[in-house]
Amino acid sequence: MGKLAIMSDLHVDINRLAEPEFALLVEVLRERQITRVHFAGDTANKITTTLAVNHYFVQAGFPVTFNLGNHEMADLSGEEAIEHFPDHDFLNLRTKRLNEQTVLLGLNGWYDYQFSELSDPQKISAMKNLYWYDRNIKRAADDLTTNQHMLTAVKIVLDDLARKKQQVVIATHFVPQAAFIVTLTGKYQVWNKLNAFLGSRSLGELFDQYDNLQQVVFGHTHRRFPDQVIHGTRYSCRPFGYFYEWRLTRDFVLANQLVTEYNPMKLRPVIRQHQPAFDQYRNAHLKIEFAQAMTIVDY
Repeated sequence: MGKLAIMSDLHVDINRLAEPEFALLVEVLRERQITRVHFAGDTANKITTTLAVNHYFVQAGFPVTFNLGNHEMADLSGEEAIEHFPDHDFLNLRTKRLNEQTVLLGLNGWYDYQFSELSDPQKISAMKNLYWYDRNIKRAADDLTTNQHMLTAVKIVLDDLARKKQQVVIATHFVPQAAFIVTLTGKYQVWNKLNAFLGSRSLGELFDQYDNLQQVVFGHTHRRFPDQVIHGTRYSCRPFGYFYEWRLTRDFVLANQLVTEYNPMKLRPVIRQHQPAFDQYRNAHLKIEFAQAMTIVDY
């Protein structure tokens, strides 16, 4: 028996995570008796940094695999690099055997615009080019065509695994089920339009067709949710996210009465004004934050 830990959205550059913080994460992994680690995208903005993080945990004694998130994709040049990044531990449409019955399948994923309130693909694409980080990603086709290519490739792999009667754990970056999409109201409802870039409803519909999918783990939302079982498959979403979105950050600002209204998007200047105190609080509670942002799969 082993234990696979899947984590996403570490964003080590934005979160200023380095060796001291990685050492804390290693402590959590060892305390949880983890035997294998998979990073499900957005470890960093630069692929060289992502690979360096992978190497750190390999050196710490953990077999490591990974797939890409949109932040790493923006640092790569060309479709071949995104879909077939030349690294032995890269899993996109590739599997790693966990035991005789179960494999880990890594998928980068993509989006099909179906989670947006908007229905016009041209308007959605224009919004992406104005507001969304992914405008920096250079792909061979438009988003809907890219999503369709992904679905075709994923189906071939899943059909093969079903024929082999393999149980499958999937790690991907983007959201595959609408149950994990938050619809906002009031002055924040404009964000609902940007849900277009969170994931692919059509990928979830494809997953629904297979009864050998044990668990699907993903991130990208920067929100953590309770697990849900959909069509017999367990879905887990516990991204680490940006430092101003962490639970420990919320606890810090509320306990010290630094804000009258909690809004993560407005916390960065508040943290800067209280940086030494926040750093001390972060160091004391970061292990708990790591543990809350980890999905553990027994195999």
